[in-house]
Amino acid sequence: MDIFDSVLNFVMPPLSLVMLAFAWPTLTFINTCEWLYSTYFCEDMEHKVVIITGASSGIGEQIAYEYAKRKATLVLVARRETRLHGISENCRLLGSRNVLIIAADVVKEDDCRRFVNETINIYGRVDHLVNTASLGHTFYFEEAADTSVFPILMDINFWGNVYPTYVALPYLRQTQGRIVVNASVENWLPLPKMSLYSAAKSALTNFYETLRFELRDEVGITVATHGWIGTELTRGKLMLEEGADMQWKEEREVHVTGGKIEEFAKMIVAGACRGEAHVKYPSWYDIFFMYRVFAPNVLYWTFRFLLSNEGRRTSLIGTGRALLESPSPPRDGSGRLIAGSPVTFSQSPPRQQLKFE
Repeated sequence: MDIFDSVLNFVMPPLSLVMLAFAWPTLTFINTCEWLYSTYFCEDMEHKVVIITGASSGIGEQIAYEYAKRKATLVLVARRETRLHGISENCRLLGSRNVLIIAADVVKEDDCRRFVNETINIYGRVDHLVNTASLGHTFYFEEAADTSVFPILMDINFWGNVYPTYVALPYLRQTQGRIVVNASVENWLPLPKMSLYSAAKSALTNFYETLRFELRDEVGITVATHGWIGTELTRGKLMLEEGADMQWKEEREVHVTGGKIEEFAKMIVAGACRGEAHVKYPSWYDIFFMYRVFAPNVLYWTFRFLLSNEGRRTSLIGTGRALLESPSPPRDGSGRLIAGSPVTFSQSPPRQQLKFE
C-alpha cells in the first residue's frame, strides 16, 4: 500500500491539473447554462419570510435592504434594538411591507428559540435564514493576554450561526427554504492577526458544507465568502457595552458603507434567490486555493514577502493592554458603567485591517 500511495502522490497532482485544463471549457459552459436558468427562474421573495441575524450594522443591514427591495417580509434580529428601528423604517421605504424587529443574542439558544418561535407565531413560516452575526479581530495571538476573548470570538462566529440554524431547520424543511451563511476567505487562506477568527470561520464553513450533504437539498445552503478590505482610519473606536452577560468588544463601530459592502450584499441575496451554493466576492481569490494545494510554499513565501514591510502593528483589542486615553466614563455609586454610556478608546496606528461583517 505504501508503494501504491507513493505512486499516486507523484502521479495524481499533475494528472489532475491536466484533466482540469481539458474539462475547464465544458465546466464553464455548464455553469453558464445553470446561471442563465437560475436567473430566469429566480425565486420570488414577495410574501416570503426572511430572518436576518446581525442586522443592526454592516453586511447584515445591507442584506436587509436588498431583501426589502424584493418585497420580502423581514425579521431583523440583533442585540442593539435601537439601531434596528431606523433600519426597519428604511426597509419599509425600500418595499418591504412587514418588518419585525427582535432584540436577541444569537449565542444564546433560548434567545434563538424565542425569535424563531415569534416569527412562526406571527407569520407562520420561515423561508430564508440569513446568519450574518460575526466578530473579527486584528491582534497577534501571542499578544492576547486576555484569554477571555477567545471563547467570545468562537461563540459569535460559530455558535452564533449554529444555534439559529438548529432551531429554524424544522421550519425551513417545511418551506424547502434556504440558509445563507456569512463566511470569509480566511477560512482557508490564513492571514496574520486573524488566527482565532480564521479558525472559527473554518469550523463554520466545514459545518455547513457537511450539513449540505445531510440535508440532501431539502434545505438549500448558500455560503457567501468575502475577502478583506484595507482602510485608512483617522481614528478607531472601541465600544464596551455594559449590562449584557457577554460583553462584545467591537471594532466594527467604524461604519463601513459604500460600493464594496453594498455590492457584496447584492450578490449574496441574488445568489441565494438563484439557489447558488456559493457566492464569492471577489472570485479571483480562488486561485490562491490551487496554490495552497499544489504549491503551498509558493503561497507562503508570497505572503511573507508582501507582509514583510508591514511591520508588527496590531490592534490592542483582546491584548489586555491599557487603551484608555480619554476621561473616565460615567459610573454609578457601585462603580459600574452607567448603562447606555459607550466607552471610547483611541487606537493606533491609524492604518488597520477592517473586516466588514
